[in-house]
Amino acid sequence: MIVLGIIAAYICLLLFLGLFSSLLFKGTSQDYMLASHSIGPFMLLMSLFGTTMTAFALVGSTGEAYVEGAGVYGLLASSSGIIHSLCFFILGVKLWSLGKKYGYTTQIQYFRDRLNSDKIGVILFPILVGMVIPYLLIGVMASGTFINAVTRGTFEAGTFPGFLEEGMNGGVPKSVASFAICVVVLIYVFFGGMRGTAWANTFQTCVFMVLGIVTFYVIAMKLGDQGSLMASLKHASNAIDAEKLTRSHMSKTQFATYFFVPLSVGMFPHLFQHWLTAKSASSFKLPVVAHPFFIMLVWSPCILIGLWATTDLIKLPPPVAGNPNAILPFMVNKLNGDVMTGLLSAGVLAAIMSSLDSQFLCLGTMFTEDIVVHYGGKGRYSEKQVILIARSFIIAIVLVVYVFSLFEPRRVFTLGIWCFSGFASLFPLVFASLYWKKLTKPGAYAAVITCAASWIYFFRESKFGLDDKFMVTYGGYETMPVMTMFFLTAIAMILVSLVTKPPSEETLQKFFPDKPTA
Repeated sequence: MIVLGIIAAYICLLLFLGLFSSLLFKGTSQDYMLASHSIGPFMLLMSLFGTTMTAFALVGSTGEAYVEGAGVYGLLASSSGIIHSLCFFILGVKLWSLGKKYGYTTQIQYFRDRLNSDKIGVILFPILVGMVIPYLLIGVMASGTFINAVTRGTFEAGTFPGFLEEGMNGGVPKSVASFAICVVVLIYVFFGGMRGTAWANTFQTCVFMVLGIVTFYVIAMKLGDQGSLMASLKHASNAIDAEKLTRSHMSKTQFATYFFVPLSVGMFPHLFQHWLTAKSASSFKLPVVAHPFFIMLVWSPCILIGLWATTDLIKLPPPVAGNPNAILPFMVNKLNGDVMTGLLSAGVLAAIMSSLDSQFLCLGTMFTEDIVVHYGGKGRYSEKQVILIARSFIIAIVLVVYVFSLFEPRRVFTLGIWCFSGFASLFPLVFASLYWKKLTKPGAYAAVITCAASWIYFFRESKFGLDDKFMVTYGGYETMPVMTMFFLTAIAMILVSLVTKPPSEETLQKFFPDKPTA
């Protein structure tokens, strides 16, 4: 009950912060969706980092390290540190500049203007929403699993009758925990909008980074039991099997093609929206420089905890050993007292919720601006009606995601990779739209359709994420599906653009004013 009480207290504190930020709400749709372009460097850094560091980075990476070994850090953490910052620099700054200049709120508004295509939103909207939903599922599923694991033994059998009782192990049922997290995030996004989201993300990022370091320290000291941190780290790490410290079981081509996955940040619709909240271009300096260091601080402890879970220093019960998503909460619960477990659990939940809020708000914004307002007529709805429409769609998306989370679970890491692969495959489109003046409307359509078709095909071939070993093989060399999807999208975009009518002179002058159009 102590653990559950601390988690509840943290949630109440978060709700208070979100509701307090709503007092600063200016009552306009621009303020609700973009915080009136008022976010400075520190809050921008916290928002961007908090949004990208999800349950995938904490719960997923720990579970994947337990299964696959230390190579997981090289797969994504090291490459993400570089590629994310590169995307902030080469995409974020230019998109912020265009967004502020031409009044964009969403990605689709930008692409509609850049491609001079009214219908691009019709195919892009369902594809973006369809790929964001698995991303949301990661957080909702992980929050339920985590709270259930750290509250094991709190309740007696029969406390939650019916289907809720199954698999709860005396903890809060996963479905109840996931529902509670969804409701909490919904409340402060509903009332606070982007400003509430930015404040909550800043607070939660600070919480999970500080408590994450504390978690690592406590677990290392308990497992190593040598009196000092360095001695305990050495003792615990020496117990790791040598096979887990290498990537010998992973082919070089598989490892290399993982580098396509972090390109997904270039097309995340929620990240695009956060970029547009920046007060000025100089606000990007701190995120570009600090983001790689923040990734190292978060991923390194999670990977080590997953590796330590494979040793004889701790015995995992069969239900946990067979569920990678439960490794981190089990380690937190097993090696700490109730008070510390509650605090550390709050830190992990902070990371999970700091991404859910941005994604929920982004989908509400896209539906409102790109579908309802655009096709219904800009002057048709008042500011209050626009905000109400956005809030209503957010509620609908929360319900849909929650219902999906009740079905057969997938490994958080595997589901995350599939989600990121889809967005990474669209990276050629956003890059070309900013730097290649010959990109045409048919070329963009070809890119979007090719990306969607290839993603659906490969995802189905992997049994919708159940086959976590699924690879695309060329001449005996295993590669990540994202590589094939990326190049198919890029080739389709380039070939179609080269053989179709080029953009108008007016469009080129608008988006490439300093470049020759000949």
